[in-house]
Amino acid sequence: MAESGKIEYRPISVREALTEMKDASEIMIDLAYSAALFNSHELAEEVLELEKRVDYLAYMIDMSTMLAARDAEDAQHLTAVTTVAAATNKISDAAADIATIVLKEIGIHPIVRKAFEKVEERLARAIVKPNSILVNKKLGDLELAAKIGVDVIAIRRQREWTIDPSEDERIMEGDVLIARGAPHGVDELKELASGKIMEME
Repeated sequence: MAESGKIEYRPISVREALTEMKDASEIMIDLAYSAALFNSHELAEEVLELEKRVDYLAYMIDMSTMLAARDAEDAQHLTAVTTVAAATNKISDAAADIATIVLKEIGIHPIVRKAFEKVEERLARAIVKPNSILVNKKLGDLELAAKIGVDVIAIRRQREWTIDPSEDERIMEGDVLIARGAPHGVDELKELASGKIMEME
């Protein structure tokens, strides 16, 4: 986005944009529920960061479809694309509403916590510090799933998101890792990312 606040148009594959919107909205739902369950402001904040990305992708899809339409028939065919994009955007907005409840400390009703108290996996955010052993390592080389039972499902690098990163994705200083796993695993990932521990158990 431009510094003036205006959205800068960048050519993007509509198929890739829709895929990223779908993946992002799915993660947002999980993050929002986890934020509500554990009253986690940090997870709620990541939901709102993802919402910005989904809003941007929805705008890019609208622009791309308008530019692609050459006549009324083209416009009619492309309506299905914009409808799916708009519906996916609404899903992300709903997740953001849940996150906002957490951030505004409105309070989560006990029935919500009861509904999710048996969740075996947790979502967590880990910020990679300069002295972390994760810095400059490829996800595949770290073998986090095998060693600590955690999967990194997304990486935020400043405002850029990588959803479902590949094993060749290299972790950089300052990256925000969104991970899913058992409670002890995500806690260990946080300590690895912070530099508090320098080797995996």
